[in-house]
Amino acid sequence: MRIGIDLGGTKIEAIALDDAGATLCRRRVPTPTGDYRGILEAIVALVAGIERETGVSGSVGVGTPGALSLRTGLIKNSNSTVLNGKLLDQDLARALSRPVRIQNDANCFALSEAIDGAGARAESVFGVILGTAVGGGLVVDRRVIAGRNRIAGEWGHNPIPWPKPDEWPGPPCYCGKTGCIETLISGPAVAREFQALTARSSTTAEIVRAADGGDREATAALHRLADRLARGLAMVVNVFDPDTIVLGGGLSNLKQLYATLPALIARYAFSDGVETMVVPAVHGDSSGVRGAAWLWPASA
Repeated sequence: MRIGIDLGGTKIEAIALDDAGATLCRRRVPTPTGDYRGILEAIVALVAGIERETGVSGSVGVGTPGALSLRTGLIKNSNSTVLNGKLLDQDLARALSRPVRIQNDANCFALSEAIDGAGARAESVFGVILGTAVGGGLVVDRRVIAGRNRIAGEWGHNPIPWPKPDEWPGPPCYCGKTGCIETLISGPAVAREFQALTARSSTTAEIVRAADGGDREATAALHRLADRLARGLAMVVNVFDPDTIVLGGGLSNLKQLYATLPALIARYAFSDGVETMVVPAVHGDSSGVRGAAWLWPASA
């Protein structure tokens, strides 16, 4: 049995999968905000509860914001800042009395979709999370490519490619730079720019509904989103050239993206044609926790 943990900023979700990928059980608790010791205890309790329910001990994989630093072994780059500077894998291994595998949550998303999701038939998959932040993960032959510095797939913290005059130098990003892709195509970024341009305070979901109703300003906002997303993904195609790009997160529910992105990506990519498929995630919000479970092979 494989147990996956999705350690989010507001919730911690756990799932147990059998060797075929079928769900045996799942549990969810609120994340103890700002409480590292409380987070460890919550994960231990989730694992114990699953093992009591199933009567089986399982391997444990964890998807978390940020990544383990190769240099120090500490969590870095997490927007759940209480995790930064912590020996999360070692602390959990001691608390659970077994080895624990940890990967960035976007890597887990990509792995889930590559194994038995939208990219299951692809050799290489780039998984994209379009939500409150913009993340990505690369999987080749059903194996996460984390990179030498554990930052492979972090396309959201590159500058927007081929910037237009009104996109330069771009909004400030929490990473300390300006003009990152994340500052222009995340859900909050879309809503923030819409308010700045129209003086209308709307959520991204409200903008989508307005566009569906024929609102010109809302339609223009979604056109900007699609073009920026295509430019960012064209950069990914130029560097990784994946077989399939799988979209997840709230913005991945925009059906019009799948009709417009292929042609837009082809316009910007360095190729005479782009065969890369752009598809929505099969497992949706469950991809992260499922991918964490899949960090262990069947023989583990």
